[in-house]
Amino acid sequence: MTKYGSFPGSRPRRLRTSPVMRRMVAETRLHPADFILPAFVREGVSEPVPIAAMPGVVQHTRDSLKKAAVEAVEAGVSGIMLFGVPEESKKDAVGTPGTDPEGILQVAIRDVRAEVGDELLVMSDLCLDETTDHGHCGVLDGEGRVDNDATLERYAEMAQVQADAGAHVVGPSGMMDGQIGVIRDALDQIGREDVAILAYTAKYSSAFYGPFREAVASSLQGDRKTYQQDPANWRESMRELALDLEEGADMVMVKPAGPYLDILARVADAVDVPVAAYQISGEYSMIEAAAEKGWVDRERAILETLTGIKRAGARNILTYWAVEAARMVR
Repeated sequence: MTKYGSFPGSRPRRLRTSPVMRRMVAETRLHPADFILPAFVREGVSEPVPIAAMPGVVQHTRDSLKKAAVEAVEAGVSGIMLFGVPEESKKDAVGTPGTDPEGILQVAIRDVRAEVGDELLVMSDLCLDETTDHGHCGVLDGEGRVDNDATLERYAEMAQVQADAGAHVVGPSGMMDGQIGVIRDALDQIGREDVAILAYTAKYSSAFYGPFREAVASSLQGDRKTYQQDPANWRESMRELALDLEEGADMVMVKPAGPYLDILARVADAVDVPVAAYQISGEYSMIEAAAEKGWVDRERAILETLTGIKRAGARNILTYWAVEAARMVR
C-alpha cells in the first residue's frame, strides 16, 4: 500500500473499534453529580400541571416537588434549582411574593430542605420576573424602564428571605449591574456567609426562552434586551465575568448553553471557580419535539448535547433531563 504521510502506520480508527475501547479512551465523561434539576412549583394547585411547551415537565405541587427532590437524590443529582409560580392575584409591581416568607418559593425551599436535608443542594432563583405583574426582572421607573438600583434593594431582601428559608445556593438571574456584590453583602449582614452565589454571568437575550415563559406563567410585557446580553457579543461576557468575580461570585454560569458553547469555553478557560451552563427550555423542547416525530434518536440526542456542554467546559449542567440523564450515565 502506498504510504501517505504516517498512513498506513497511523490509524486513529483503532481507538474506535468497540464500545469498550471507545469508553476507555473517552476524553469527556458525564456523571450524575454533573447535573442540576430546574423545577417549578406552582401555588394553589392540587395536582401537577403539565407544561404544554415542555413535554414531560410540570409545574409541581408542594407534595410532588418533594417527591421530585427525593428522585433527584436517588439518581445522584447534585442540586435542584427552584422557581416559584405564585397565584396571579398576588403579583404586583415590585414582586412582593419574592420577599414574603410565605411566598411560594420560600415555602418550597423549606419543604425540600425538610424532605432531603443536605443530601441535595437546594438552589433558589433570585429574580423578580415570576412575581411581578409586568413580568420584568426588576422594579420599573416612572417611564417603564427597569430601575437597576431600586431592583438591587429588592434582590438584597430576596437573598435574605431565601437564605432564611434554607437555600444552600442563590442564583441571581436578573442581570442587574452590581447584583452579586449587593447580594453578598445582604447575606453576610445576616450571618449567612455559608450561602453560595451562582452568578448568571453570561445570560443572553435568547429566543430559546419561549417555553420557560409558559412554565413560570410569565406576565412579561416587552422584552429584556436592556439587561440581558446581546447574542452578538462575547467581550461583554468577559467583562461581566470579571465584575462578578470581583463582587464575590462563588460559581459562574452561561445561559443558554447550546448556542453559546464558544462563550462557555472562553469562560471556563479564564476562571478557577466552578462553571455551570443552563440547557434551557427551548433546547429541551426542540429535542423532545423532534424525537416525538421520529426525526432524532431521543436518548442519543440528550447525551450528545450534554456531552458537548461538558466538553466545552461546564463542570455542572442545569438540564430538565437531569434525573433521566443521571440514570442513563450511571
